[in-house]
Amino acid sequence: MSIFSTGTPLNRLVKVVPVFITINNDYAPYAAAAIHSLTQHSNKNRYYRVIILHDGLSWVNRVRLRSLVTKNCAVQFKKITNSLYLRAVIKYVSNRKGMGDFFSKAVYFYRFFIPLLFPRYEKAVYIDSDTILRGDIGKLFDMEMDDNVVMAMIDPKVTVIEEFRDYVDFALDVPHTEYVNDGVMLMDLRKMRKMKYLSTMVEMIQKYDADLVAPDQDYLNVILKGKIGHFGSEWNAEPTEEFNKETKLVHFNLFNKPWHYKNVPGEKIFWNAARGTGFYGDLKRQQEAFDDTKQKSDQEKVGALIKKAGVLAKNKKILIKKIEK
Repeated sequence: MSIFSTGTPLNRLVKVVPVFITINNDYAPYAAAAIHSLTQHSNKNRYYRVIILHDGLSWVNRVRLRSLVTKNCAVQFKKITNSLYLRAVIKYVSNRKGMGDFFSKAVYFYRFFIPLLFPRYEKAVYIDSDTILRGDIGKLFDMEMDDNVVMAMIDPKVTVIEEFRDYVDFALDVPHTEYVNDGVMLMDLRKMRKMKYLSTMVEMIQKYDADLVAPDQDYLNVILKGKIGHFGSEWNAEPTEEFNKETKLVHFNLFNKPWHYKNVPGEKIFWNAARGTGFYGDLKRQQEAFDDTKQKSDQEKVGALIKKAGVLAKNKKILIKKIEK
């Protein structure tokens, strides 16, 4: 398959499964592994279009990512360009202090530009770049949404870490039993357009300028409170040594990354996917360069997030509230 393929289905009546990933140049190697795993587990009788939202990818990274196209899976690019919405998001993230590189980029908010930028789609799947597929993403796309605006998984870290649990309950006024991780989502784009999700989020950002623990995810849970359906952990599984046959997607969330650490649970599934890309050597070099100092910094970031959540929870002050349109 040519890397310059436009990805147009031979049969125009075939229903496209749109899958979005948001990245910058740093995240391109991880996205490549995710895309390769998607193509390896696709239904050969269906057609998939992976659309990469970015802030300016290098030509080399574009070529490497486009080389992953198959007969039934296209890879396309969309640069997030200057707009009032983007400027508001960039200003917001640039004002966040003490959060390190983890929340320093507007790329985390790009997923919420999807409904506005792609009016042709009524429904889409979003996955983070640090995910690996073990099943057909088309089955997630086919999931019934009922009256929900988004389908996602209840965040397991919130349910088990007291500081995060209290933060969600008291600082966001969202029941922790309903708070979801936004790294994997099935999105009803039609409903998000109708409710003007992006403009609502930007107005809240400008009004509150709140220093949150997980900004993009926190806004999602507050804005769509009561309108988010839940799927099981099979579509957003924590990495473990062994996966059961029901696990369809593995999410190397937060800091326990196999391209940084050795002997990470579930690392084999990541490296098997990475071998099918042009980034394998780069990823191995990243792992070797991630020395004791960087590992210590990682652990400090984890501790800082937990501490921050605890402090905000104790204040029992609601930090953001949805602006009704």
